Amino acid sequence: MGEKIGADALCSAVAGWGVADGEREAVRKVYKFADFKSAFAFMTQVAMKAEQMDHHPEWFNVYNTVDVTLTTHDAGGVTTLDREMAEFMDKVAG
Repeated sequence: MGEKIGADALCSAVAGWGVADGEREAVRKVYKFADFKSAFAFMTQVAMKAEQMDHHPEWFNVYNTVDVTLTTHDAGGVTTLDREMAEFMDKVAG
């Protein structure tokens, strides 16, 4: 499940992520790409990692924009799994 670390800790450790609005503990980042093909390629790479980790993002895509929210539902907040996923997403996004 991952060790609970909290949204503020993740945001301090991984640049560009912010605490998500709402009542639950989560983090959010919006990625912008050159075009839809680039956004979809990003999502495909992340989907493969998510399956490997058995830890899936909440996301929304419109054309070149991917809006991502991360939280660990089983833990009721942000964990080391979310930090690993955030770091991976940033690496893939370049």
